[in-house]
Amino acid sequence: MIYKKSFEFLRAPIWMKYIKLKTLYSKLVTKVYYKKMFNRLGAGSFIRSPLIITNPKSISIGDNVWMGVGLRMEAQTGWFGQIFTPDLVIEDNVSIEQNATISCANRVVLGRNTVISFDVFITDNDHAYEKIDVPVMLQPLIVKKTIIGENCFIGSGAKLLAGTVLGKQCIVGSNSVVRGEFPDYCVIVGSPARVIKRYNAQSGHWERV
Repeated sequence: MIYKKSFEFLRAPIWMKYIKLKTLYSKLVTKVYYKKMFNRLGAGSFIRSPLIITNPKSISIGDNVWMGVGLRMEAQTGWFGQIFTPDLVIEDNVSIEQNATISCANRVVLGRNTVISFDVFITDNDHAYEKIDVPVMLQPLIVKKTIIGENCFIGSGAKLLAGTVLGKQCIVGSNSVVRGEFPDYCVIVGSPARVIKRYNAQSGHWERV
């Protein structure tokens, strides 16, 4: 088996050799370096470098999770005197594409088998703005739980804001701005996002709302 794989590698074109070597390197870095950083990093999980992490001990990653290049994960423990206990949970078989950002000061959960497309932003915190003549960045953070159910698909460029709760197998359209609670089996699009389709168990079809 080893001989066969070595022979196939030698015969492969240069671009394929480059991809295989880069993948092998990323797997090695995941096992040797990243595994020690997180609260948990499950078996078979794979991180493409580079990765920007804040407070990795507040982050738990399940089995067979794929994380693309440029992923940023922030577990915010404090903000100008505020103290937080973040809990960022990525469940089994989640796929996160390149350049996604996840910010957590309270609790963020990505349910199992969920796909996060590229350039997606997910957060459980907002900046207060009500105090006039005080820069927004110096005002307190407002934190809420953000939960994504299992089997969801989050389209590219979508923004999931603090307090968003998605049920099972929700589909979020590209570039949607989502806030609020949404039921199982629905299609959510727009800015602000709204439900445009739901699955009808009686008819067995996805129907427009």
